Amino acid sequence: MRVLVAIDGSECAGVAVDLVAGLPWPTGTKIQVAEVVPSGAAVFGGPWPPVAPVDTAAIDRSIREQATRDLQAAAQALTGPGREIDTIAVAGRAGDTITSLAQQSDADLIVIGSRGHGALETMLLGSVSSEVIDHAHVPVLVARGRTIERIAFAWDGSDRAEAAVGPLTVWGLFGDAHVDVLSVADAEPPWWVRAGMVSEEAAAEAYHEAAAPSRQQHEDMAEQMAEWLRTAGLNAVPLSREGDPAETIVAFAEAHEVDLIVLGTHGRTGLRRLLLGSVARNVTLHAKCSVLVAR
Repeated sequence: MRVLVAIDGSECAGVAVDLVAGLPWPTGTKIQVAEVVPSGAAVFGGPWPPVAPVDTAAIDRSIREQATRDLQAAAQALTGPGREIDTIAVAGRAGDTITSLAQQSDADLIVIGSRGHGALETMLLGSVSSEVIDHAHVPVLVARGRTIERIAFAWDGSDRAEAAVGPLTVWGLFGDAHVDVLSVADAEPPWWVRAGMVSEEAAAEAYHEAAAPSRQQHEDMAEQMAEWLRTAGLNAVPLSREGDPAETIVAFAEAHEVDLIVLGTHGRTGLRRLLLGSVARNVTLHAKCSVLVAR
C-alpha cells in the first residue's frame, strides 16, 4: 500500500502525522511525506513592489531548511516495523502539487490535515484540502484527530458509497473500531420547513412524515451492510436516521463522539467538483472529526 501524507509544519499537519503513525499499516506499506513549499518570490509577490529590497534567495533557503526539519520530524514519528518512509519537498501550489504527487507515486490514499471547522475552515479547506478532494483520483483522509475508535459509515446503497467499503475492509486499518452503518432517509419536507419557519419539533415531525416512504428501505440497507461488514471482521451495527443527509451525519458524529466519518463521492469525471455535491462537501467542511472521502 502507498500513502501520501501532506504536511506544512503546522499543528494540524502534526495531527495528521500522529493519526497515520498510530494506524496498523500492512507490512511493506510505503509512506511518502510531502511538504509543498512556496518560493521567496511567491511569499512577497503581489501587485505592489516591496518597500525595501527582498533577498528572495535567502528566503528560499530558509523555507527549504524549515521544510527539511518538518520532514525529518514527520519521518521519525512515522517510522515503524514494516514501513518504508520517504520524504520530499516540492515547490508549487499546494492543491495541484499534492494531487500530482499522488498520481506520480501511485498512492492509494492521501492524508492531509485540517485547520478546524466553521467559517474559517470553509476558506482554508477550500484552498487546499477541498481542492485535493475535488481533483484526487484516490481516497482522501482529512485528519482532525489522532485516534480512530468509532466510525460512522454513511451508506445509501449507491455506487459512490460502495467505493468506501474497500477502505473499511480491504485496508485492514479499522478492525478494532466500532462502526455505525448510518443510512439517512433524504426527506423533502415543504419549503417553509426547509426555510426554518417552524419550530425544531415541528420540523422533526415534518421530516419524519416526508421520510416515511423510504424509511424501511434505509433500515434494510443499513442492516444488510452492517451484516456484510461483520462477516469481514468489523464490529458494525446498523442505524437509520431521517433528515438532510449532511446535517444528519455531522450531528450524529458530534453527538456520538465519532472519530471518523467514511463516505463516498462520485467518480472521475470533469464534473467532479459539482458531483462531489453538498453531502460530501458539507460533511467535510463542517464535521469536527476526521473524514475519509472515498472514490
